[in-house]
Amino acid sequence: MSQDLMAMLEQAFDESTKLYQERGFQRRVGFGKKPALISVDLANAWTRPGNPFTCDQEKMDNEIIPGMQKLLEAFRASNLPVIHVTTAYEITDRDAPFTDMGLWHNKIPVDAVDLANEELWAIDSRIAPVKGEYTLLKKRASSFHGTELAGILRANDVDTILVTGVTACACVRQTICDGIADGFRPIAVKECIGDRVPGAVAWNLFDIDAKFGDVESVDRCIDYVNTIASTQS
Repeated sequence: MSQDLMAMLEQAFDESTKLYQERGFQRRVGFGKKPALISVDLANAWTRPGNPFTCDQEKMDNEIIPGMQKLLEAFRASNLPVIHVTTAYEITDRDAPFTDMGLWHNKIPVDAVDLANEELWAIDSRIAPVKGEYTLLKKRASSFHGTELAGILRANDVDTILVTGVTACACVRQTICDGIADGFRPIAVKECIGDRVPGAVAWNLFDIDAKFGDVESVDRCIDYVNTIASTQS
């Protein structure tokens, strides 16, 4: 079923690409002078089985995590900023008169990610932060909305964000949309973005590439990071 769906999507994308390009979409935002790696919600509640937020485990284990490991190696070797983003809530009682979940719990089970259970929202140990890397706690889909992210990036002269993580249809997409709105060049790292629903990654990456950021392969992104490093040495 997934293969049939992908074949239909690819056919639809081919036709849509012609339409977009004829109308001036799918332009390139391009790589800038200084990148940061923004890893969105690659925490245990999303990367490991048994949680409502668990994503496609085959892609997670065989593409996303290995791709992230390669990216992290390049960023660390080049001494470039890495920001790990996760999501958790302090007041998870849906009947509480006040909660940091806001209204989102009326749509999705965010109450399953309790701040008191650090194992849930901790970054996956296979790509765990090292000294000098920042872990940002968000409450909404976007890594920018209501957080310190834009200020941190600007303070470190970052103009390009390489975005990875989950999910393609929500937190990754919203981060990219808010990123370009805030003046950063968003690059979606193709192999390092996942979701729970078949077809969601392919559709969202196609649409992001048409309107909000560039979709580039992990190898292309690593080449870019290495080029930045060589010019700084």
